[in-house]
Amino acid sequence: MAASNGYARQDALVDTEWVAAHRDDAGVRLVEVDVNTHAYDEGHIPGAVGWNWQTQLQRRPVRDFPATAEWAALLGQAGIGPETQVVLYGDNHNWFAAYAYWLFALYGHTNVRLLNGGRQKWLDEGRPVTTDVPAYAAATYPTPPYNASLRALRDDILRRLEGNGIALVDVRSPGEYSGDLLAPANLPQEGAQRGGHIPGARNIPWSSVVTEAGTFKSAAELTALYGGQGVTPDKEVFTYCRIGERSAHSWFVLTQLLGYPTVRNYDGSWTEWGSLIGAPIEV
Repeated sequence: MAASNGYARQDALVDTEWVAAHRDDAGVRLVEVDVNTHAYDEGHIPGAVGWNWQTQLQRRPVRDFPATAEWAALLGQAGIGPETQVVLYGDNHNWFAAYAYWLFALYGHTNVRLLNGGRQKWLDEGRPVTTDVPAYAAATYPTPPYNASLRALRDDILRRLEGNGIALVDVRSPGEYSGDLLAPANLPQEGAQRGGHIPGARNIPWSSVVTEAGTFKSAAELTALYGGQGVTPDKEVFTYCRIGERSAHSWFVLTQLLGYPTVRNYDGSWTEWGSLIGAPIEV
C-alpha cells in the first residue's frame, strides 16, 4: 500500500511498487480511465482493463451515470466480482479514475483503491506498458444498491444556499471560478451558457491537492488547505466542477484521505448550473 501520510483511510491508495507486485494477482483488477480516451490504446499497465468515460461511464443519450444494471454488467464484463480488489488509475492526475472511484462508492463496492500518481507516475518510473488487451472470464455481479447520499442534485444545492452549516467547494481553476473561462483552458468550451460560480462557493482548485510529482499531499497539508477556507468536517460539503470528474477527485480527498463524514459530489456541476434559468450566479 501507499504510505498513509496521516490519511483517514490508509488503504485508499496504493503506490506503483504495490501495483508492480500485485497486478497479476487473481483477486486484483486494474482499470484505467483516462481523459484522453485513446491513451489506453497507446500503452497501459499490463493486465489493466480500459474504460472509456464517454461511452461506458455515462448513459446515452441521457446525461447521467450508468444505471444499476448497466454498472453491474460493466463490472461483470471486466471480470470484476463483488469481492474483487479494484485498482483505478488514469491520466490528468487521476481525474476520471477518481470519478470511477466515486461510482464504485455510489454502488457500494468498497474494495477499491486509487494508484497514487496515476498513469504518469507509472510512465515516469519507466515501468512496463503494453498495447495488449487482456481477456478475462466474465463474472457475475449482482445488481447493487445505490447510495444517493453521495450525490448532490441541483435542487439539493438550491434549497441549501441560504442555510448554515454547508460548504460549497468549486474545484475549477480560478479563471473558471471568476467566469473568464467556461472550461479548462486546454479543453474545448462546452456546456454552460454563463460563467461564474455558485454563490458562496470557495475556490479550492483540484490541482492544489497534489504535489508536483502528481501524488496527493499529506493529510496535514490538505487539512490546512480546506480548513483555511472554512471547509471543515462539521459541515455538509458539496463539491462541483464543470462535468463532475474534477469534483469527484476532490470528493475522494475529502472523504477517503481526510475522513469528512458528509460530502456530496454535484456531478451536474457548472455545465448544468451555468445554463439553468434563474439560478443565482456570482462572478
